[in-house]
Amino acid sequence: MDRVRTGDVDLCVEWLGDRADPPILLIAGHGAQLQWWDDGWCGALLDEGFSVIRFDNRDVGDSTSFASSGEPDIGAILGGGPTELPYTLWSMAEDASGLLGALGLAHAHIVGASMGGMIAQCLALVHPGQVRSLCSVMSTTGAPGVGAMTGATVGELLELDRAYDDPVEREVATARRFASPGFAFEEAAVRARAARHQARGEPAGGVVRQLAAMLASGDRTAALGRLEVPTLVVHGDADAMVPLDGGLATAAAIPGSALLVVAGMAHELPRAVWPTIVGAIVALARRADADRRDEQGGR
Repeated sequence: MDRVRTGDVDLCVEWLGDRADPPILLIAGHGAQLQWWDDGWCGALLDEGFSVIRFDNRDVGDSTSFASSGEPDIGAILGGGPTELPYTLWSMAEDASGLLGALGLAHAHIVGASMGGMIAQCLALVHPGQVRSLCSVMSTTGAPGVGAMTGATVGELLELDRAYDDPVEREVATARRFASPGFAFEEAAVRARAARHQARGEPAGGVVRQLAAMLASGDRTAALGRLEVPTLVVHGDADAMVPLDGGLATAAAIPGSALLVVAGMAHELPRAVWPTIVGAIVALARRADADRRDEQGGR
C-alpha cells in the first residue's frame, strides 16, 4: 500500500495488477476501508485484463483523519439548519479525481458502492472526462426520501450497536442481521474483514462525519440527467440499508444507463453473484473503451 497526496489529503491506496492494463477505480462506502473490496472480487477483475485501484476514503483507515474537526450535529443537518462541515461528498469526489491524477491516469473506469456510488456520481458530474465508465452499486441520488432507511432499520442498527462491546462481534452480528436472504451468509469472510478493519483502526468520529457529508451534499437527480457517461446501476431487491428505490431512481435519472437488479441481494456483494456483477461491469467497460477508440479513430 502507498500513501498518495492529493490536495490537503493523504490517501492510502493499493494498485493491483499490470499498470498497463485498463484501470478500474473502486470507491468504498460509508465507514468502509479499501479491503471491503475483497481480494477475490479484485482478482476477478484482474483476470478479465484490468488493473484495480482500491483506496481508503478520507476519514477512514490509513487516509487523512478529520478527527480534529469533531462530530457534526446530525440533528441540525436533518432539520435543515446551518452547520459547519469539514467536507462533503463533492470534496471526496475531488479526492478521487486527484488520486487518478497523482497516479498518472487521465481517466479510469469507476465503480462505487453505497456512499462510494454517490462519490462516483459526483466525480462523473464534475470531472466527466476522467470517467471512462460509471458503475453505481447499491446507491442513490441524494433525493429526499429516496433510497432511505426506514425508522425500524435505524432502530435495529442502534440496538445492535448497543448490544456488543466487541467491535468485531458487532460488525459480524450486524452483517448477519442484514445479510442477503437469497444467499448463504459468509460468516468466515465477514469476520476476517471485520478483524482487518479493527486491526487497522478508524479515526474517531469518521463515520459520523461521512454520514454528515452524505446528508448535506444535496439532490443530484437533475444533474445526473445531463450525464453522458456510459453507466451501469446495480442494486439488490432485498437491500434495507439503501432500498431498491434508490437504485431505480439512479437508473431513471441517468440517460441510457443499464440497470441490473439482483434478486435476493441485500447491502453487500455475496460471492455467488460476483460472476454476474463483474461480468456486467466488464462488459460495460469494454463497450466504453471500444466506443472511445471508435471516436478517436474517426477524428
